[in-house]
Amino acid sequence: MLQSLHVKNLALIDEAEVDLTSGLNIMTGETGAGKSIIIGSINIALGEKVPKEMIRDNADYGLVELTFFVESERVKKALADLEIELEDDCLIISRKIINGRSISKINAETVPVSKVRQAAALLIDIHGQHEHQSLLVKKNHIHILDEYAKQDLKDEKEQLKEAYTVYKALKKELEEANTDTSEREREISFLSYEVDEIEEAQLMAGEDEQLEQEYKWLVNGQKILEAASGAYGKTAEGFESATEQISYALKNLSSVSEYDEQLADFESQLSEIDNLLNDFNRELASYLADTTFDEQTFTEVENRLNVINHLKTKYGSTIEEILIACKEKKERLEKLADYDTYLADLKQRFADSEKELEQHSEKVSKIRKKAAEELTEAIRKQLMDLNFLDVSFSMQFQRTDSFTANGFDDAEFMISTNPGEPQKSLEKIASGGELSRIMLAIKSVSADADAVGTLIFDEIDTGISGRTAQMVSEKMNALGRDHQIICITHLPQIAAMADSHYLIEKSVSNQTTISTIRPLDQDESINELARMLGGVKITKMVLENAREMKELAANTKKSLGEEK
Repeated sequence: MLQSLHVKNLALIDEAEVDLTSGLNIMTGETGAGKSIIIGSINIALGEKVPKEMIRDNADYGLVELTFFVESERVKKALADLEIELEDDCLIISRKIINGRSISKINAETVPVSKVRQAAALLIDIHGQHEHQSLLVKKNHIHILDEYAKQDLKDEKEQLKEAYTVYKALKKELEEANTDTSEREREISFLSYEVDEIEEAQLMAGEDEQLEQEYKWLVNGQKILEAASGAYGKTAEGFESATEQISYALKNLSSVSEYDEQLADFESQLSEIDNLLNDFNRELASYLADTTFDEQTFTEVENRLNVINHLKTKYGSTIEEILIACKEKKERLEKLADYDTYLADLKQRFADSEKELEQHSEKVSKIRKKAAEELTEAIRKQLMDLNFLDVSFSMQFQRTDSFTANGFDDAEFMISTNPGEPQKSLEKIASGGELSRIMLAIKSVSADADAVGTLIFDEIDTGISGRTAQMVSEKMNALGRDHQIICITHLPQIAAMADSHYLIEKSVSNQTTISTIRPLDQDESINELARMLGGVKITKMVLENAREMKELAANTKKSLGEEK
């Protein structure tokens, strides 16, 4: 569950922190108070793009911090698979926005936003104000089904994806292979030229590195020889050389060293220097004797490097890549040389891959159809609890014109809300209020099948009132017994069901508008219900109605709990 939310410098919020509870958490407030900012802040923490206008004016940064308490062993394992370690079963997700850039962290460790999204998918499910409109997009329906049946589908869908990858590659190769004779002859001629060009070079792995080192020396050969010769002249040749000077100094010291122990030490040290210098001079002389600058060698090395670099520009950045390219071109030549055999083999392999893809798609489709019966029946029961009296609900399957990585199923939810009427697609029959209830029903079913602990509903009550609103509130309460529910609502029937009630309100301080959020006690909750019932003027009768609504909600929750 989401234990706490901390927001700083976002939109109308200067700084707000709220502790949340298990069960049904209700958030209410007047229009424009900042209710949408709360959900927006959570979305930002979980990786959504941050609009520029979200950061408060004159603020150096914006910050959102979410603290989760994780109880589910399944979720703990899934987080561990993502290499996310919990601290006392707690997980903290934060996002700081500075100068248009953001830093996301999980338990104080900086992570990419993609990892935050992966973790969030295990912890929280957010249903925004307009998400129910996604039900009007048919392609989303099969996604809902696959999420419901993901445990049964997991292995088969992986095999399906692999089979589709092979099928797609062979299909592309087959399309490219269907060329006319003249085009094949041109390709054979060109490939033959390229293979000959590479093979004539007789490349050896690592050859280029050795040649480049040699070329570097040859380019600077004259300079190297002059410098080495100069050094040898200063150390080994002539009266002024270091060797002669040290030898002279050594003679001077040796003549008097017997009279002073310190001078004897100096003599010993200088003798070692003399020996080292003599060794140095012998090695340097040998280097100079063995080193010559050969113009022919320089030309040969330069020409060889030109050949290699030319091939690199055409076939690969390294000799290894050039040799691989040559191998691939020879394989292609072999295929074209015996084109009929190659084409026949390719067609057979493509047919085999298509057959295998068909089999995997069929298996996936069979699992889906079975799961669809369970899902739609469960949704139908939930819809009846949400004041759809004689509703029928199913999923219609058709086959796509071509294979996809998801198989060949094209599925769509179908509904009839009146007895005797045929089922139709959602876009043809459902109003805004009906769509929000259908989505609530779907969320209720999927929540039972999923380990996600926290569900957020932002004005799921759109387009409903009266008895329907009461039934929605009861459904929210039922969901809240097994999940943490956070719901932003404008309906008093739903607000009355709150296990914890929070008020979002706007005020002006120092000529600055700020939004705050705070928990309400019993009396404050009744006052807020009265505001929702009565509007501007709250009379004694409105207060009594609010108090009665709260008591009725408490009795309803008690009876529903006993039924469970």
